[in-house]
Amino acid sequence: MKPNSLNTPLVLVNLKCYTESIGNGAHRIARAAREVTDESGVTIGLAPLYPDIHPINHHYDIPVFAQHVDPVEPGAHTGRMPLLAVKSAGAIGSLVNHSEYRLNIADIEKNVTALRDAGMLSCVCSNNIATTAALSALGPDYVAIEPPELIGGKISVSEANPGIITGSVDIVKKINPAVKVLTGAGIHSGKCVKTAIDLGTDGVLLASSVVKAEDPAAVLRDLVSLL
Repeated sequence: MKPNSLNTPLVLVNLKCYTESIGNGAHRIARAAREVTDESGVTIGLAPLYPDIHPINHHYDIPVFAQHVDPVEPGAHTGRMPLLAVKSAGAIGSLVNHSEYRLNIADIEKNVTALRDAGMLSCVCSNNIATTAALSALGPDYVAIEPPELIGGKISVSEANPGIITGSVDIVKKINPAVKVLTGAGIHSGKCVKTAIDLGTDGVLLASSVVKAEDPAAVLRDLVSLL
């Protein structure tokens, strides 16, 4: 699936490293994502663990992101994850600077540039409006607003702090209107998603509400139900 095929709104599910998202668990979530995409027409992408990038891309034809890449050329870099490796496995882009894998601004710029040069998408995570301003100037494809104190909780950022969403949308439009804005942290219902879209974002980035669900398809259906 080519990067330019990602329509708005985008629901991007970060599978993280939960037990429920390893191996067969990743396939269970990918099947649900494919099913709900077909039913709703809403683009649902996944960011799985590295070993699951290729099988998910191969079997389910949904957008697949890496959770992180190292902007290094192939060579003597034991333990690193070259961008070329995740692209070869079928990833169309990568998360950058997630709250659980923070980078400095120089490394963020290297990743965004490397992904752009490789024809891949970058989704850079931000925790406040000031950071969003700095990151949007780097020209990523997406900036995802994720206040870290709300990640993994049941109160969404769209409910707890709508001002950080509208403020981020406004600053991105001023600095680089080509950048799309996603909302993350605590997203767990269709109401959360609808509120985020109404506040001007282009989609959501979420994890635990889908990954830990007994029925991921049911949760995904609810998430897109008001779109």
